[in-house]
Amino acid sequence: MELITLIGAITVFVLAIFLGFELITKVPATLHTPLMSGANAISGITVVGALILLKDSTSIPFMSPELLAFSALVLATINVVGGFAVTNRMLNMIAGKRRGK
Repeated sequence: MELITLIGAITVFVLAIFLGFELITKVPATLHTPLMSGANAISGITVVGALILLKDSTSIPFMSPELLAFSALVLATINVVGGFAVTNRMLNMIAGKRRGK
């Protein structure tokens, strides 16, 4: 990878971190559950992409594409499961408040 391409990729990554942090901290509580569902969908796409990468890993010129794909698969799966657990807990809290009235 060329140095300019690497610097550009790192710059986009750092800007995405700052933008993501700013967006998440400004989300009201009423929108948190729908946004978690969207994040779960994106992580599901990451899981599918990692599985495809594991299948076709020999065509990628990288030192260890299997390791990269496996780590992406594990992290995205943890994110999906955690996201569903948090969403389920929030929905149960809302349902509990409605039952209490």
